[in-house]
Amino acid sequence: MNALYLTLRYLAAHRGPSLVLACALGLTFAIPMGTAVLMRAFEVRLERRAESTPLVIGARGSRFDLVLDALYFRRTGLEPLNAGVLEELRAAGDDALIVPLDVRHAARKAPLVGTTLDYYDRRGLRAARGNLPLILGECALGAAVAERLGLGPGDTLFTDPTDLYDITRPPAIELIVTGVLSPTETPDDEAVFCDLRTSWVVDGLLHGHESVTQDIDPGLVLGGDEERVTLNASFLSLASVDPTTLASFHLHADPEQLPISALLVFPADAKAQTLMLHRLEVGGRLRAVRPTEVTAELLQLVLRLRATLDAVALALGAGTLLLAGLVLALANAQRRGEVKSLELLGASRAQVRWLQALPALAVLGASLAGAFLAASALNWLGLDPTRWL
Repeated sequence: MNALYLTLRYLAAHRGPSLVLACALGLTFAIPMGTAVLMRAFEVRLERRAESTPLVIGARGSRFDLVLDALYFRRTGLEPLNAGVLEELRAAGDDALIVPLDVRHAARKAPLVGTTLDYYDRRGLRAARGNLPLILGECALGAAVAERLGLGPGDTLFTDPTDLYDITRPPAIELIVTGVLSPTETPDDEAVFCDLRTSWVVDGLLHGHESVTQDIDPGLVLGGDEERVTLNASFLSLASVDPTTLASFHLHADPEQLPISALLVFPADAKAQTLMLHRLEVGGRLRAVRPTEVTAELLQLVLRLRATLDAVALALGAGTLLLAGLVLALANAQRRGEVKSLELLGASRAQVRWLQALPALAVLGASLAGAFLAASALNWLGLDPTRWL
């Protein structure tokens, strides 16, 4: 107890250097601990998301881009499919549920996911408030998006322009928020969901026009006769959908050529999945991947990166420990007068050594405790490292 008292008094008298040394050592220990926590969370979330989707089909290209598009809505720029492929696959008679996705657009910087009601059923998505989007121009917000934007059922949300500086591109579309989804701790919380046709409205492939029977600006009229009027390009398509304008929306493209980012496939069993994979490989037009296999490859790359980071952290830690040892050695050298006084008072050599070691052990213990608490707090926060993909 006497030795502990003297140690605490020594640390209190040198609180500045002791605190700096404890923080430096704590940071050295916290980096590998925090990295381990984040890597474990990354691995768990990546595997859980991949296991929820047996098969993903997309255009020929990078399988990593395809999985990131389909599972994390990253808009990697992968060439889209066309809606005719969806109909072909459904007509093939495979015992599988095929869910289309269009993730090429965004709304208030959140991914805008065009899909069908089957997606909500397969992902277990339910509306915590309001309803799921059912018709053109409606959308539902993921829990994180709704909290970030402060929106709820009945509010409106504009899509992000497809090209801000290209006046030939369609304008931003105003969507009606019909519901907020329950939190799932998946990428679905960070997305805005709408009907597949609504994403084609954003493209301008499906659009409506204002009625020309009403009074219009004469400056919009290029010419015409008693039966037909020609309007100029300033007579743009509608930028919102409501019950009064819904009937005016129509396609300006072949329905089979409408774009789709990817297809999520949920076969009835392993046999159906194998048969579909074989048939698609023989056809060669499409790429079909198992997300579990792609994420396993990605995790291998992440583990190599972690090994590199651990090696760097080990080297930095060794350097920090050497510097800490030098600081403590110099501190003990300054305490020679104190040591002589203790020896004159009858303290044994072992007691003196113990008194010299206790401040170093106290600083080391404080740094380890701080690093452990920081790693525990990181784990408790439940951060999602897959957001950085």
